[in-house]
Amino acid sequence: MNQSELSIATIRSLGIDMINKAKSGHPGMVLGSAPALYTLFTKELTVNPKDSAWINRDRFVLASGHASALLYSLLHLSGYDLSMDDLKQFRQWNSRTPGHPEYQVTDGVDASSGPLGQGIPTAVGMALAERYLANRYNKNDFNIIDHYTYVLCGDGDMEEGVTYEGASLAGHLSLGKLIVLYDSNKTTLDGPIELAFSENVKKRFEAMDWQVLCVNDGNDISALSSAIKKAKKDIFKPTLVIINTIIGYGSANQGTSAVHGSPLGEIDGKNAKLSYGFDHEDFYVPQEVYDDFNKKVVIRGQKAYKKWTNLWHTYQDKYPTEAKELDDAINNQFHLDYNEFLKDYPDGKSEATRVTSEKIINVIAKQNPNFLSGTADLASSTKTVIKDGGQFGCDNYAGRNLYFGIREFAMVCIMNGITLHKGLKVAAGGFLVFSDYFKAALRMSCLMKLPIILPLSHDSIAVGEDGPTHQPIEQLAMLRSMVNLQVIRAADTYEMSAAWKKALETTDRPTALILTRQNVENITHATYEDVCHGAYIVSAEKNNMEGIIIATGSEVSLAIQAQKILLDKGHDVRVVSMPSMDLFDQQDEAYKESILPSSIRKRLGIEMSSDFGWYKYIGLDGRMMSVNEFGKSAPASQIIENYGFILDNVVKKYLEM
Repeated sequence: MNQSELSIATIRSLGIDMINKAKSGHPGMVLGSAPALYTLFTKELTVNPKDSAWINRDRFVLASGHASALLYSLLHLSGYDLSMDDLKQFRQWNSRTPGHPEYQVTDGVDASSGPLGQGIPTAVGMALAERYLANRYNKNDFNIIDHYTYVLCGDGDMEEGVTYEGASLAGHLSLGKLIVLYDSNKTTLDGPIELAFSENVKKRFEAMDWQVLCVNDGNDISALSSAIKKAKKDIFKPTLVIINTIIGYGSANQGTSAVHGSPLGEIDGKNAKLSYGFDHEDFYVPQEVYDDFNKKVVIRGQKAYKKWTNLWHTYQDKYPTEAKELDDAINNQFHLDYNEFLKDYPDGKSEATRVTSEKIINVIAKQNPNFLSGTADLASSTKTVIKDGGQFGCDNYAGRNLYFGIREFAMVCIMNGITLHKGLKVAAGGFLVFSDYFKAALRMSCLMKLPIILPLSHDSIAVGEDGPTHQPIEQLAMLRSMVNLQVIRAADTYEMSAAWKKALETTDRPTALILTRQNVENITHATYEDVCHGAYIVSAEKNNMEGIIIATGSEVSLAIQAQKILLDKGHDVRVVSMPSMDLFDQQDEAYKESILPSSIRKRLGIEMSSDFGWYKYIGLDGRMMSVNEFGKSAPASQIIENYGFILDNVVKKYLEM
């Protein structure tokens, strides 16, 4: 057995041991793809395990996250901060080796991966970020940003539609430094892939302007190495390397779905190891295997890192402005000063918050050169264009406007990848109702604590003539229910400016900005602190408060108007604007009590959306003006009136309580 064979046998054996000990896991791809990842890690992947956040490292995304035992074995052998004890805690409570790879949990994991399909479009975002930053910061003889993005995916990824959304855009953008290794074992959980899949993947990717290479035997190290080297030479086309493998290689059940997601067990595991020529106790690693990885991964990576570090220091001396700009962006230092902007907005000025948002986007772009904006083919409606920012594309990698096409799901996956890469802040918009399309990707943003920004317009039944298919009802409640998502629905320019500042300067969670299509009056005088508190008194009671009206977004103006009429009728009411429920929930009890005193049980909530979640704030004695049915196709003014969001009805609803 030569050194490569011994190292691969060790990787496979560690995978068997981890899964057997946990009595849970997916050995199939671990055993089939071990040679491919051994080849990648030891021959081509340039990383520094002692500085796993190095900005110019190659990125690796395990799209098929169920094969996590394979990645953990490689990270341990490569010298990352992942011990043998960590491997033995695979899939256990609070371990650093969870069932699927998780970003910021395990050293060396560049992206969380679990739901199949998202790995490739996430990697597209990483490759896109590399191209933009390289174009902006590289100088003659100073390739500060110059690396590859690699993916390992499986048949399941090829069945997911979002894979092709991302791959199509990658081909269009000529992201040639993206290389995907496709473990084609022709088996899924339910059985042979022919049950539901028979397309020609090679032709499909070629049609999307990818280079496609094939490796007939997934155990052939030489062929694997040659394919990856050839992939790296074509910098104008992303590359798919189709690798024919055997699922569960070495198991008595190899080649069948039985080995996809069940431990081999003691007997089959031992026999599989013997078939590799590996006859050792569980979790054994020969010293020569550690030495092999130390030489081929650690030392090779440290040499590249040292060379880059010397280059970076020289770059800092020669180009101090660019160096500081890049360093600040890598460290998520993005800010917004909107004071000058607000001077153009007197009280009473009427403007849709989507229009205000676009103006703020352009202020942000001037103040933050590494801020990118995009949309899923809705720029004219969602108002996301950076004026004079140019279109990002293969003929202009300096472009700051990202055109994702009608690919909402891939859009957010790509935004995740851009943010994971570091060095850029990205915002991209769509209609609120289409958040259903990208929810799965946004959930991963929340899980990874990625501060992407989603300006989502057309936020209510006021969409009008496009009708119920385009009028969001339950989407706002859905977004508010998501763990670690910041949701802000601004009432006017004041709140909108503060909301953008909060979103831009947030570093540990994504933000959804909920924007109106229709005009709203500039009325709140909200401060940044008001919006950061999530809810505040926008119009106080005069003397003795008897009730509270709580409203969000475009309905805040309606609440303030109703307050005046109610006062004339002898009812002293406080109006609270609640742009962000989640931010309000984070405040201490004293602040919450100061805004919504528990002694005041007469509360009316107003929002042109589902009332789901509102009773937390209005209480069991409160009442909601909301929309709990699908809308209608008609002019917005008619819809708003027919659903009762008019002044007389607000007054009536309050007086009926």
